[in-house]
Parts: sequence; structure tokens; C-alpha cells
Amino acid sequence: MKLVIFGLTVSSSWGNGHATLWRGLIRALAARGAQVVFFERDVPYYARHRDLTALPGGELVLYRDWADVAERARAETASADAAMVTSYCPDGPAASALVCELGRRSIFYDMDTPVTLARLAAGESVAYLPPEGLGGFDLVLSYTGGEALVQLERDLGARRALPLYGHVDPDHHRPAPAEDRYRCDLSYLGTYAADRQPAVNALFAEPAKLRPQMRFLLGGSGYDTAFPWTDNIFFLDHVSPPEHAAFFASSRLTLNVTRRDMAEMGYCPSGRLFEAAACGAPILSDSWEGLDLFFEPGREILTAATTEEALAALDLADEELARIARAARERTLDAHTSGHRAADLLRYLEASTPADLEHA
Repeated sequence: MKLVIFGLTVSSSWGNGHATLWRGLIRALAARGAQVVFFERDVPYYARHRDLTALPGGELVLYRDWADVAERARAETASADAAMVTSYCPDGPAASALVCELGRRSIFYDMDTPVTLARLAAGESVAYLPPEGLGGFDLVLSYTGGEALVQLERDLGARRALPLYGHVDPDHHRPAPAEDRYRCDLSYLGTYAADRQPAVNALFAEPAKLRPQMRFLLGGSGYDTAFPWTDNIFFLDHVSPPEHAAFFASSRLTLNVTRRDMAEMGYCPSGRLFEAAACGAPILSDSWEGLDLFFEPGREILTAATTEEALAALDLADEELARIARAARERTLDAHTSGHRAADLLRYLEASTPADLEHA
């Protein structure tokens, strides 16, 4: 099977969660005999932080302008078994028109469904969507399940919306030796987001203030002097994917905080959850509807809504944290790898009729 993708980025993991997900999924698809061609606009901010130049298991097509690549895009789409456009694709409307015209099976994959739906509800335009909505696609996939699937069909005209959740490549995210530069009592890996900051303050910055003897490690871009820094918070402005295993393995506990729109919609697990679990780190997360579909709170993951609950998690014995970490890793390997999602995607793509999709 040949799959053509028009997406945001696979070449740079800086400041976005798409790239790491695509790398794992494409690798898993290739292992199942699929051929992937990924079109990515070569924008300066990703070019400056590019950490992948060749795509194992696929072909990366970098282009400066849609007009420069339109002929190649038409040829690849026409020869593909399926063609996909993703959320935040810089040339989403043009790529969507092409895919819906020529694609043997046309797919839109919204990897940011809560953001899409929140903007539409606020009356804002969404640049990566076709102006006519999603009714032209044979299939719409969503990183978010639950009510989001209903809204994609009802409000954007999707013929059929199915979930394709986050995942992890366990060959790249796995237990590793702890390293002193990453060693800490609580880590948090995530780019700055204003809507996420109140929870980061409550579950990370305030515990750091109240536990000055502990070491806290923050990794991610976009943080400045407005962040409530303390002497025991250490900062890394970027942690590249090859370093994630050591980062998580060196954390006594690691924090996950979900973007507000994602948390309110529910059923939208961050890829960081699966990465940390695959690396054997115990996870402390904010709570949202549907979390128990992926991890069992109290047994496979810890949850907190307040600083006091975060402190209680930090005060747990090492043996208890290790037990939770083992359970989460087992659950991840059993259900949340890139291989599992690749199998889901291929099953969807191989369904030839709407009736088939009902049972996919």
C-alpha cells in the first residue's frame, strides 16, 4: 500500500508533537509493507531545528512553495492507494482539493481536533480546513475520540469519523540508564502554552517552591522570565527525541499536563503519556474524561488537580512509584504502540465501503 501524506512536519520535533508521532507511525507502517511519501513545507523555524533529514521507511519531500511541488504532488497522489491531509498542514485547502479529486481513498487526519472545534465554536476561521468542510473526504480520522467524533460529523460534514489516538515507538522510547544531567524528583517535558500554565504552576512550580530540597527539571521551548522560577527548577529549552529515554528514565516522577481544549473535550491522550510510560517513568497527570480508557488511575497512572495532590504523589515511596511505572509500561506495550496504531490505520484504509468502515 502506498500512502501520501500532506502534513505539518516530520523533520523537526521542535515545538510540536506531530513529528515524533509520524516517525513512529511511518516506521510501523513500513514494517507492514506500506510505502509512505510525506510532503512538508520547508519553513525556516523548523529548518533551524531540523533533527531528521531522511525518513526511514518512507520518503520526505520538502518544498518551499505549493506551486513548486504541485506537479509532484499530483503524480504521487494519483499513484497512491490512499492520500491524507493533516491539521496544521500549511497548504491544507490546496492539498485537500487535490486529495479529494485524485485520491483513491481520501483522508483528513485532525491531530488537533479540540483546537479545531474550539476555534469553530468561537466563530474563528481554521486555515488548514477546506472552506467547504470535511464532507469531501472518504474518511476523517481524529486524534481525539468521544464526543469529538460526533462533532466532526455533525458540524464539519465528515462522512465517517474514527479515532486514531496517540502512540509510542517502543524501539526509541524504552528504559535507559539514568543520567545525572536529567536526574530529578519531578520532570515536565512540554512547550509553553498559556492555557496549560495554571496547571503547570499548581502541579510543578508550586511543589518546587514547597519542596526546596527536591530537584525539578523543565524541558521545552517558549518559557521566559515570567515563569515562576525557583533555585531548584532546572531548565532545558529543547530535549530532542533521542534524549527522551534518558530524560524520562532519570525522573523519579514525570508530569503530564493537557492543553485546556484537549482536557475539556476528553479522550485525547498526549503522546508524552505513552513516551514516558514506555521509558519506565511513573506519571503524574491532570485528569480528564476518558483517561481511564488508556491508563487506570491509581494503578497505572497518578492524577492530581491541586498542589497538595501533587505533593502527595511526590511523597510516595520509591517502591510504589516503581510499581505504577511497571504497570503503565505493560499497558503501553500491550495497547498503545505505533504498531497498534499502524494496524488500526491499515484496517481503516483497507475497508472498501462505508459498511466496512462501520465494523473497522
